[in-house]
Amino acid sequence: MVTDINGFLEYRAAQDGQGSAWCAADDLASLYEGCSYDAFGCLFGVRNYANFRPLAPNRGLPADVSGSASVWSAQLTEWYGVNGFHDTTWITWAEVKAVDWDEPAEKPDSRLHQYRRTPDGIRFSGKSGWSREFAEAVGLRAGEAREWPEGSEWLVGDTLYRSVTIRRREAVPEIEWQPVWKAMETLAAQHGDDKVRLVVWFDS
Repeated sequence: MVTDINGFLEYRAAQDGQGSAWCAADDLASLYEGCSYDAFGCLFGVRNYANFRPLAPNRGLPADVSGSASVWSAQLTEWYGVNGFHDTTWITWAEVKAVDWDEPAEKPDSRLHQYRRTPDGIRFSGKSGWSREFAEAVGLRAGEAREWPEGSEWLVGDTLYRSVTIRRREAVPEIEWQPVWKAMETLAAQHGDDKVRLVVWFDS
Protein backbone atom coordinates (compact mmCIF):
# COMPACT_ATOMS: atom_id res chain seq x y z
CA MET A 1 0.00 0.00 0.00
CA VAL A 2 1.41 3.39 -1.02
CA THR A 3 1.96 6.11 1.57
CA ASP A 4 1.34 9.70 0.44
CA ILE A 5 2.14 13.04 2.07
CA ASN A 6 -0.31 15.94 2.55
CA GLY A 7 0.04 19.27 4.26
CA PHE A 8 0.14 23.05 4.39
CA LEU A 9 2.73 25.80 4.58
CA GLU A 10 1.86 28.24 7.37
CA TYR A 11 3.14 31.57 8.64
CA ARG A 12 2.48 33.48 11.86
CA ALA A 13 1.40 37.11 11.58
CA ALA A 14 -0.70 39.76 13.31
CA GLN A 15 -4.43 39.50 12.61
CA ASP A 16 -6.48 42.74 12.62
CA GLY A 17 -5.25 43.94 15.98
CA GLN A 18 -6.15 40.65 17.69
CA GLY A 19 -2.59 39.39 18.13
CA SER A 20 -0.72 36.99 15.92
CA ALA A 21 -1.99 33.68 14.60
CA TRP A 22 -0.94 30.98 12.18
CA CYS A 23 -2.30 31.32 8.66
CA ALA A 24 -2.23 28.85 5.77
CA ALA A 25 -0.12 30.00 2.83
CA ASP A 26 0.08 27.09 0.37
CA ASP A 27 -1.23 23.56 0.05
CA LEU A 28 1.79 21.23 -0.10
CA ALA A 29 0.27 19.51 -3.14
CA SER A 30 0.82 22.68 -5.17
CA LEU A 31 4.56 22.56 -4.41
CA TYR A 32 5.51 18.90 -4.08
CA GLU A 33 4.20 16.05 -6.22
CA GLY A 34 6.63 13.32 -5.23
CA CYS A 35 6.27 10.17 -3.15
CA SER A 36 9.75 9.42 -1.81
CA TYR A 37 10.03 7.20 1.23
CA ASP A 38 13.65 8.29 1.63
CA ALA A 39 12.48 11.90 2.00
CA PHE A 40 9.58 10.94 4.27
CA GLY A 41 11.94 9.00 6.52
CA CYS A 42 14.73 11.58 6.55
CA LEU A 43 12.43 14.48 7.37
CA PHE A 44 9.62 12.93 9.40
CA GLY A 45 10.50 9.33 10.29
CA VAL A 46 7.82 7.81 8.04
CA ARG A 47 8.77 4.71 6.02
CA ASN A 48 12.32 5.26 7.24
CA TYR A 49 13.91 2.33 5.41
CA ALA A 50 17.07 4.35 4.84
CA ASN A 51 17.59 4.59 8.64
CA PHE A 52 17.98 8.34 9.13
CA ARG A 53 17.72 10.22 12.39
CA PRO A 54 14.43 11.95 11.51
CA LEU A 55 14.40 15.73 11.73
CA ALA A 56 10.84 16.24 12.98
CA PRO A 57 8.99 13.01 13.79
CA ASN A 58 5.72 12.50 15.67
CA ARG A 59 5.05 16.06 16.81
CA GLY A 60 1.33 15.83 16.16
CA LEU A 61 -0.94 18.57 14.85
CA PRO A 62 0.06 21.93 16.38
CA ALA A 63 -2.47 23.18 18.95
CA ASP A 64 -2.44 26.58 17.23
CA VAL A 65 -2.69 25.21 13.66
CA SER A 66 -4.26 27.48 11.05
CA GLY A 67 -7.97 27.24 10.35
CA SER A 68 -7.45 25.75 6.89
CA ALA A 69 -5.27 22.91 8.14
CA SER A 70 -7.62 22.26 11.05
CA VAL A 71 -10.64 22.05 8.73
CA TRP A 72 -8.82 19.70 6.37
CA SER A 73 -7.74 17.46 9.25
CA ALA A 74 -11.31 17.29 10.52
CA GLN A 75 -12.53 16.46 7.01
CA LEU A 76 -10.05 13.59 6.73
CA THR A 77 -11.20 12.23 10.08
CA GLU A 78 -14.81 12.35 8.89
CA TRP A 79 -13.99 10.60 5.62
CA TYR A 80 -11.54 7.97 6.79
CA GLY A 81 -11.87 7.77 10.57
CA VAL A 82 -9.16 8.45 13.11
CA ASN A 83 -6.83 5.92 11.42
CA GLY A 84 -7.34 7.33 7.93
CA PHE A 85 -4.18 9.40 8.22
CA HIS A 86 -1.15 9.16 10.47
CA ASP A 87 2.21 10.58 11.59
CA THR A 88 1.05 14.20 11.70
CA THR A 89 3.97 16.51 12.42
CA TRP A 90 5.56 19.84 11.49
CA ILE A 91 8.91 21.52 10.89
CA THR A 92 9.91 25.21 10.86
CA TRP A 93 11.98 26.97 8.25
CA ALA A 94 14.58 27.69 10.96
CA GLU A 95 15.00 23.93 11.41
CA VAL A 96 15.24 23.28 7.68
CA LYS A 97 17.89 26.00 7.33
CA ALA A 98 19.98 24.34 10.04
CA VAL A 99 20.05 20.90 8.37
CA ASP A 100 23.41 19.40 7.50
CA TRP A 101 22.47 17.88 4.15
CA ASP A 102 25.74 15.94 4.07
CA GLU A 103 24.85 14.04 7.25
CA PRO A 104 24.67 10.29 6.58
CA ALA A 105 21.95 7.96 7.80
CA GLU A 106 22.65 6.21 11.09
CA LYS A 107 23.25 2.87 9.36
CA PRO A 108 23.06 1.38 5.86
CA ASP A 109 19.82 1.40 3.91
CA SER A 110 17.58 -1.55 4.84
CA ARG A 111 17.11 -2.10 1.09
CA LEU A 112 20.06 -3.29 -0.93
CA HIS A 113 20.86 -0.99 -3.86
CA GLN A 114 20.78 -2.73 -7.22
CA TYR A 115 22.95 -2.00 -10.25
CA ARG A 116 22.75 -3.52 -13.74
CA ARG A 117 25.50 -4.22 -16.20
CA THR A 118 24.95 -2.23 -19.38
CA PRO A 119 27.10 -1.59 -22.46
CA ASP A 120 28.05 1.70 -20.79
CA GLY A 121 28.99 0.11 -17.46
CA ILE A 122 27.23 -0.47 -14.14
CA ARG A 123 24.05 1.62 -13.70
CA PHE A 124 21.82 2.04 -10.64
CA SER A 125 18.47 0.33 -11.21
CA GLY A 126 16.64 0.56 -7.88
CA LYS A 127 16.39 -0.73 -4.33
CA SER A 128 15.08 -4.01 -3.05
CA GLY A 129 13.79 -5.03 0.34
CA TRP A 130 13.59 -8.62 -0.93
CA SER A 131 14.91 -10.40 -4.00
CA ARG A 132 14.43 -14.13 -4.56
CA GLU A 133 17.58 -14.34 -6.71
CA PHE A 134 19.70 -12.61 -4.08
CA ALA A 135 18.20 -14.67 -1.24
CA GLU A 136 18.97 -17.90 -3.01
CA ALA A 137 22.52 -16.77 -3.76
CA VAL A 138 23.37 -15.91 -0.12
CA GLY A 139 21.14 -18.44 1.66
CA LEU A 140 18.43 -16.18 3.09
CA ARG A 141 15.18 -17.78 4.18
CA ALA A 142 11.89 -16.41 2.79
CA GLY A 143 11.11 -13.11 4.53
CA GLU A 144 14.36 -13.08 6.52
CA ALA A 145 15.99 -9.66 6.92
CA ARG A 146 19.62 -8.98 7.76
CA GLU A 147 21.80 -5.94 8.24
CA TRP A 148 24.75 -5.90 5.86
CA PRO A 149 27.95 -3.92 6.53
CA GLU A 150 28.40 -0.74 4.49
CA GLY A 151 30.00 -1.48 1.14
CA SER A 152 29.17 -5.20 1.10
CA GLU A 153 28.32 -6.29 -2.43
CA TRP A 154 27.36 -9.37 -4.38
CA LEU A 155 27.16 -9.97 -8.13
CA VAL A 156 24.24 -12.26 -8.92
CA GLY A 157 23.87 -12.79 -12.66
CA ASP A 158 23.85 -9.34 -14.24
CA THR A 159 22.75 -7.59 -11.03
CA LEU A 160 25.14 -6.11 -8.50
CA TYR A 161 23.67 -5.81 -4.98
CA ARG A 162 25.38 -3.33 -2.65
CA SER A 163 24.83 -2.18 0.95
CA VAL A 164 24.84 1.64 0.93
CA THR A 165 24.49 4.40 3.53
CA ILE A 166 22.91 7.47 1.93
CA ARG A 167 23.11 11.14 2.93
CA ARG A 168 20.30 13.59 3.56
CA ARG A 169 20.79 15.41 0.26
CA GLU A 170 20.32 12.11 -1.59
CA ALA A 171 17.12 11.37 0.35
CA VAL A 172 15.68 14.88 -0.12
CA PRO A 173 16.86 15.92 -3.58
CA GLU A 174 16.82 19.66 -4.20
CA ILE A 175 15.18 19.26 -7.60
CA GLU A 176 12.05 17.81 -5.91
CA TRP A 177 11.93 19.91 -2.75
CA GLN A 178 13.21 23.26 -4.02
CA PRO A 179 9.68 24.67 -4.60
CA VAL A 180 8.77 23.88 -0.98
CA TRP A 181 11.97 25.33 0.47
CA LYS A 182 11.78 28.41 -1.76
CA ALA A 183 8.19 29.14 -0.69
CA MET A 184 9.15 28.79 2.98
CA GLU A 185 12.21 30.99 2.51
CA THR A 186 10.13 33.69 0.85
CA LEU A 187 7.60 33.67 3.69
CA ALA A 188 10.39 33.71 6.28
CA ALA A 189 11.94 36.81 4.73
CA GLN A 190 8.75 38.64 5.72
CA HIS A 191 7.67 36.88 8.91
CA GLY A 192 10.82 35.30 10.39
CA ASP A 193 12.40 31.84 10.24
CA ASP A 194 10.59 30.55 13.35
CA LYS A 195 7.25 31.86 12.13
CA VAL A 196 7.06 29.71 9.02
CA ARG A 197 6.39 25.99 9.18
CA LEU A 198 5.35 23.00 7.13
CA VAL A 199 2.56 20.92 8.70
CA VAL A 200 2.20 17.42 7.22
CA TRP A 201 0.34 14.15 7.65
CA PHE A 202 0.36 10.89 5.73
CA ASP A 203 -2.20 8.45 4.41
CA SER A 204 -1.73 4.83 3.39
